Amino acid sequence: MKISIITASYNYAQYIEEAINSVISQSYQDWELIVVDDCSSDNSVEIIKSYCEKDSRIKLFQNDKNKGLKETILLALSHATGDWVSFLESDDVFSPDNLSKKVEIIEKNPEVKLIFNKVNFLWQGREKFQSGIFEKTQRDLAKMTFPRNMFKDFYINNRILTFSCVMVEANILKTANFNSPVDALLDWWLWIHLAYKNKFYYIDKELTSWRLHEQSYVQTGKKPILYFVQVQAYRDVYLNSGKPLWLLFFILYSTLKLFIVRCFRFIRRKSLKLFG
Repeated sequence: MKISIITASYNYAQYIEEAINSVISQSYQDWELIVVDDCSSDNSVEIIKSYCEKDSRIKLFQNDKNKGLKETILLALSHATGDWVSFLESDDVFSPDNLSKKVEIIEKNPEVKLIFNKVNFLWQGREKFQSGIFEKTQRDLAKMTFPRNMFKDFYINNRILTFSCVMVEANILKTANFNSPVDALLDWWLWIHLAYKNKFYYIDKELTSWRLHEQSYVQTGKKPILYFVQVQAYRDVYLNSGKPLWLLFFILYSTLKLFIVRCFRFIRRKSLKLFG
């Protein structure tokens, strides 16, 4: 089984070598690494090219102008030849057994279409409030039973913390809806759409190191409706799935719950800033 690893590159020259080296070090070796550079202004391209010259499995493509995450991933996906697609952001790192552990799950659970794993946090200046949410998300996931249909699990939070912990069957990803209204939250939009008819699997082991810093795309990307992209995703699924009545009631109930949760978090965040 061949795995296509997609890496979107943009001005992360200080991290990209570590990311690529973590792919080369995988115990599972039937992979291709497709890197798409979105017009970096640093020396990212030169670094990537040096790896392409050494390993034919590493391929570089470049956007002719800065196009953002969606178009970058779609270009990579158009060149992917693997049975499954894994993601690795250019500032993150795989553990050596990342791919092999996921292949084991696929072999044991052929009905599973998306696999993700627990992540190790590489904090760089993140506030305590947000780190608490991430850690709670992983504690909650550890209590769930998998394989699982997670369609109803994404309304309050994105349960999958980073692209870099995900591997998804290529066929369903290539036919997925990528039209997220918020480019920086494309992952959340995608997972909701993919979860509607597919089973996911969570590996409660740190197979990815996720680097969180002020230059992260999720921090610098445009987020005009940061907290409500999931509402639009559920609405989109509802409108394109025959408008089932149960889904309409689920959306109405969950939107009310979301509003209450966001109000509580806003108050808590302000309290932390005022009182430490």
